[in-house]
Amino acid sequence: MTSSISPKRVLFIGQQPETVDFSDPALPPGFDAAKIHASIAVGMQQMADRGWAAELCLVPPDASATEMVTKQLAGKAFDCVVIGGGIRIPPKSLLLFEQLVNAVHRAASGTAIAFNTTPQDTADAAARWFGRE
Repeated sequence: MTSSISPKRVLFIGQQPETVDFSDPALPPGFDAAKIHASIAVGMQQMADRGWAAELCLVPPDASATEMVTKQLAGKAFDCVVIGGGIRIPPKSLLLFEQLVNAVHRAASGTAIAFNTTPQDTADAAARWFGRE
């Protein structure tokens, strides 16, 4: 017998690793695009392991980011949107962070918004809003 309960749907928004300024002192030392991609893969797998349907939206750090997020949210219902620490943590990304939060708020007003600290804790960030640890 199959379950009629739909899996939780999560949208994970992060900055395109190739566009990250790795010289920014706000970022952990030793990061590079390959390490971020590997970490994202771990986070996505953790969500799949929990039975969730997760989508990834990697955005550039420019005005096109909000349009990309809005398009990704259009016509879909997500239970949670997680915005990555790479967008939230560096002070120079504050405007981009605000724009993305507001884009999610406008396009998916009933959806929980969560924040991770690294790609590997994305599932835990979403789980806080699902009542699961």
